[in-house]
Amino acid sequence: MNTLSGLDPKRFEATVAGKQTALYVLTNASGAEICVTNYGAIVVSIMMPDRNGKYDDVVLGLSNIDDMLQGVEPYFGAVIGRYGNRIANGKFTLGGVEYQLPQNQGTNCLHGGSGFNTKVWDAEQTDKQTLVLRYLSVDGEDGFPGNLNIEMTYTLTDNNEFRIDYKATTDKLTLCNLTNHSFFNLAGIQKVTPTVCSHVLTMNCDQYVPVDEISIPLGGRADVEGTPFDFRTPHVIGERIDADHQQTKFGCGYDHSFCVNQKNPGELTLAAVYEEPESGRVMKTYTTEPGVQVYTANWVDNSVGVGGCMFPRRSAICFEAQHHPDSPNHPEFEQATLAPGETYKQTTVYAFSVK
Repeated sequence: MNTLSGLDPKRFEATVAGKQTALYVLTNASGAEICVTNYGAIVVSIMMPDRNGKYDDVVLGLSNIDDMLQGVEPYFGAVIGRYGNRIANGKFTLGGVEYQLPQNQGTNCLHGGSGFNTKVWDAEQTDKQTLVLRYLSVDGEDGFPGNLNIEMTYTLTDNNEFRIDYKATTDKLTLCNLTNHSFFNLAGIQKVTPTVCSHVLTMNCDQYVPVDEISIPLGGRADVEGTPFDFRTPHVIGERIDADHQQTKFGCGYDHSFCVNQKNPGELTLAAVYEEPESGRVMKTYTTEPGVQVYTANWVDNSVGVGGCMFPRRSAICFEAQHHPDSPNHPEFEQATLAPGETYKQTTVYAFSVK
């Protein structure tokens, strides 16, 4: 099967932990394409047109399963869980019980420890535009309580929207904070991919979450007004990314949770508008989550990805829809708890267009 992206599906076939990996290709009536592997539920490529109708891959990715298994940039396009972002000291207390998680980023637990990005998901492509991915995270995996049954549906709509619908249930009180970690560059992936610093960002966010030097919240939210985090009107991403401000210094750029202006909790809401002037591509991020972690690939450093392309520092931007970091240890934030009898639901939509 030929893919618009040029990816070879055979290079994504392997047996991992007794399960088979594969590449799944979603296409729509508009001619767009999304390639996904069930290893980590990873979005490998997203082919979208520019204003002249030219298709380019707009996410950073890897060319084969071997690079993924070797841990080359393990979060490119992956699903993140059980708890996206950081938990301080890898500890939280739930139902009167203290739990210890892996400390895989200094003293923090980042993205759930070994994480869902390294697991083989059961995949079912129900039609050319829809892929359903399922995974059972067993009680005690990475230290989290409860058997967590997860189902995600990836949909490529005819309007060039990439829609992710998450559902999960548990048999024991637990945490559930899932997200997608795609790295976007609307200029398109090139031999040496340009940075996103000349691209334009608008955020529907009046507040953000300040953090300390290890990216743990200082406590509560802060107004964006008067800071480099004020994207309520369009700004070039690189304009203030290295500003003389404690928070951009701590994050080595942007790596912060923005608080989405939602009229009602859980309502699908426009969170961000990301634009690349030269190609004319626009991507709007909608989410039901209270926060979006904006990360400008500050720690990506000349990684070699799909087709031998080089990805320098700040060659992408992530919009990780989720609860705020370390929320189990911050009662002032919305809590990402899930109890038996409840269903975790989340929807994120990345809507592509041109202007």
